[in-house]
Amino acid sequence: MILCLQLCGNSFGERLFPVSACQFPCMNWNADCQPGLITGFHKTTRNCLQHIREVLLHHRWQDAAEYMASYSQTLEDTTANMPQLYAEIIWRIGTEILHHHPDSTLEDYNSFYERVKHSGVKHYLKVCLEHSFHLLVNGQFEDAKIQLSIAESWRYGKQSAGQSQRIRQRKHAYDAAVNQEMHSYFRQSSVNLKEIMKLPGVWHPFVLSYIDMLEFYNDHEGAVKVLNDYAYDDSFPPNPNAHVYLYRYMKKQNHPLKKLLKVLKILHTLVPSHELMPEYCSLLNEGDLQKALGVVLDLLDYSSWRSNLDVWNHLLNIIKRLRMKKQWLKIFAEEMGYRKDWWLAIHFSTFQARKDSAENRELLEVKSFVVGAFCPHCK
Repeated sequence: MILCLQLCGNSFGERLFPVSACQFPCMNWNADCQPGLITGFHKTTRNCLQHIREVLLHHRWQDAAEYMASYSQTLEDTTANMPQLYAEIIWRIGTEILHHHPDSTLEDYNSFYERVKHSGVKHYLKVCLEHSFHLLVNGQFEDAKIQLSIAESWRYGKQSAGQSQRIRQRKHAYDAAVNQEMHSYFRQSSVNLKEIMKLPGVWHPFVLSYIDMLEFYNDHEGAVKVLNDYAYDDSFPPNPNAHVYLYRYMKKQNHPLKKLLKVLKILHTLVPSHELMPEYCSLLNEGDLQKALGVVLDLLDYSSWRSNLDVWNHLLNIIKRLRMKKQWLKIFAEEMGYRKDWWLAIHFSTFQARKDSAENRELLEVKSFVVGAFCPHCK
């Protein structure tokens, strides 16, 4: 994959908390240096990161790879503490792009991880462990063991302090991952993964491996319990992806609509701009129109959704159904809430109308219906 190889050559780098920027709540999308030290370079890199965010939201992996090729130049910044921050951003976003780019290869991953390890010592251990796990799931067992040995023996001043405990914790996970490839060791693998699940943290690859094993043995109740615990355990950090995994598994197993809505409701609270929110809105349309309206209005508050025809069509359909109720304008006003002073100005300015007219006439027509429905004098 030419672009990804270029990125690797520019020391580019870990997997974000899986996709859509809205799925990356821990990422600082406005990463910049301290006030007073902002330069043209920092402004450019910040804009580049915002562009990366936009293309990730729409799963435009090739565009994301191109932007990352430029963003990797941030590692040349000599501002105090900035190289470590940039290295982490590159690691997290870069791995996500590799995971989703249709042309990525195992060689791309290997080259990428090797360069990321040396872009900053702070995350060396984690990158080694993630590299090892990727090799494991691709059947490269000997190479995975080598990476794990490198992680176990790594030393770098204070950075290595306390690493023994972290290595022991993750060693359980890697033992479990190996055992996943050998189903005769299912029970031992389960024990190791349960131990990992007792430790607060983000354990996506290992949780998904555990779910795959439970599903293989048709233990669907056990899988739902594991995902529930992962999503709702208060000792774990807030984790939108845990709710995504739970929802998708329950949906695949044809769980009742009421249970699916409960999961999506919490996800909406955590990440109102998540890519699953249009689906949440569709499910709500079967009953709770007012809640569906709130979900759509939340989506339209985010720039990445403001020109999305599907979302505006959701709003149009909700309004059509609400208009059959006597107090529909009151319902609309309640959900509009704090937006009432600026919502029209953002979505229906002369500039925006010209832009929609030039780029998407269908969107312009839908928005014209919407504004005419609740604000006839604005047409």
